[in-house]
Amino acid sequence: MSADRAGRAARAWGRVPPGARIAAGVIALFVLGALLAPWLTRYEPWQQLDIVRLQSRPPSWAHPFGTDRYSRDVLTRILFGARVSLSIATLAVLVSSTVGTLYGALAGYAGGAVDAVMMRVIDAMLSVPRVLMLIAVLALWSPVPVTALVLLIGLTGWFDVARLVRGQALALRQREFVVAARSLGASPGAIVWRHIIPNVLSPVIVAGALAVGNVIILEAGLSFLGIGVHEPMASWGTMFQDATVQFVSTWWAVIFPGIAIVATVLAFNALGDALRDVLDPRQLPGHPALDPQEPAHG
Repeated sequence: MSADRAGRAARAWGRVPPGARIAAGVIALFVLGALLAPWLTRYEPWQQLDIVRLQSRPPSWAHPFGTDRYSRDVLTRILFGARVSLSIATLAVLVSSTVGTLYGALAGYAGGAVDAVMMRVIDAMLSVPRVLMLIAVLALWSPVPVTALVLLIGLTGWFDVARLVRGQALALRQREFVVAARSLGASPGAIVWRHIIPNVLSPVIVAGALAVGNVIILEAGLSFLGIGVHEPMASWGTMFQDATVQFVSTWWAVIFPGIAIVATVLAFNALGDALRDVLDPRQLPGHPALDPQEPAHG
């Protein structure tokens, strides 16, 4: 049995596009770098090595990515910054995906007036730009703890996920297995939890992979404005904020964090596109999009 599973896994990996494999490798590289940061460098991200002799030094053998204007090792700060940026993005997406999935599944299964009211709430929330909402809240509440920053980003990013799940739930609520469960006396909560949510996870996973890259950029932008992560904690956004003051003379302190952000965001976008091709429910037999006798709902 283990050999069969290994063979299926190998065949599935063989169908993965080369671009997705590269993207997965890039993400794994950054994750490993973040996890192994204390063993990959002998410095601390806030450590000022020598403010006189090592201030704003270009890349060298001793410091491959150079030092910033406070004589801190840039490579060390990128590795530890990956911990902060990736953790904030991943946890915020988990929060938004969880809230959006539950909200959308409940709205889609309930239908009728309940669905209409719940969707109008989402429309009202979407009328306010997310970035402006975050800037307004964070500007009034500064400095903000990292935990609160994760919750704020997550709780302002679940609306699109809810609309996506709601559309899937509207189609699933009339499927045979849901009707059978309802006929057998299953409660609405049990139907949503056991039958609706498991069948809408594929698009949620795809949306989550794409959202991680967006949240990395969002966190970097907020930190660059000084209302996200604050010193002495290192994140890619705070590195940008600190280095742009002397960009001409310390270009390496901006270029290398920028490469990290761009590479990670592109990798997550490529991975999300690949997951969409693999997990697209419309490719599964019996899906409403492939069943001409399945009535349209919504």
